[in-house]
Amino acid sequence: MELGRTLYGLQGLEDAAVAKAMFSQQRAASGAEFLPHVQQRVVAISCVLRTREQLRVWSLGDLDSAEPELLARFFDGLEKYLPDLVSWNGGGFDLPVLHYRSLKAGVQAPRYWETGDEDTSFRYNNYLSRYHWRHLDLMDVLSGFQPRARAKLADVAALLGFPGKLGFSGDQVWDAYLAVSCWRCAATARPMRSTPI
Repeated sequence: MELGRTLYGLQGLEDAAVAKAMFSQQRAASGAEFLPHVQQRVVAISCVLRTREQLRVWSLGDLDSAEPELLARFFDGLEKYLPDLVSWNGGGFDLPVLHYRSLKAGVQAPRYWETGDEDTSFRYNNYLSRYHWRHLDLMDVLSGFQPRARAKLADVAALLGFPGKLGFSGDQVWDAYLAVSCWRCAATARPMRSTPI
């Protein structure tokens, strides 16, 4: 919300009012409320790790984890394990958002940004270059890198007989974030009960 306050001169307003103004500005500019990458914020990062021995699904942090902590944990994992990343539109959305937010949070990730200057094995296979395999953006690959051939993940999941996003999509994130924020505020505002000794 800090960026919205700065961009639109909305100092002194509550987060919900700032967000409403940001959505309104974006709707006027583009016809849709989906905010530009630089105006997004990371509230959760979930991962699937597949090794020869196991398949593991988890989220980094918990409800109380601050954005810088989530970002640091994600990039620390990349630094430590150098996994191959597999995403759906990760190059077009997720990673650019992580880049902007990490820049703001001061999170460094030298191995992630490596392009072969320090480690020559990254010259032709790094996380940043579009046609390299250390980050495999399945939407790009399956569409043959043709924007007109791209498909939504939910549509491809349906094509393959999978359930897709299981009832929660990106346009619901703001409302869920507000609900958790309100719950936290209410929980901290409750008076403590005294217990008899």
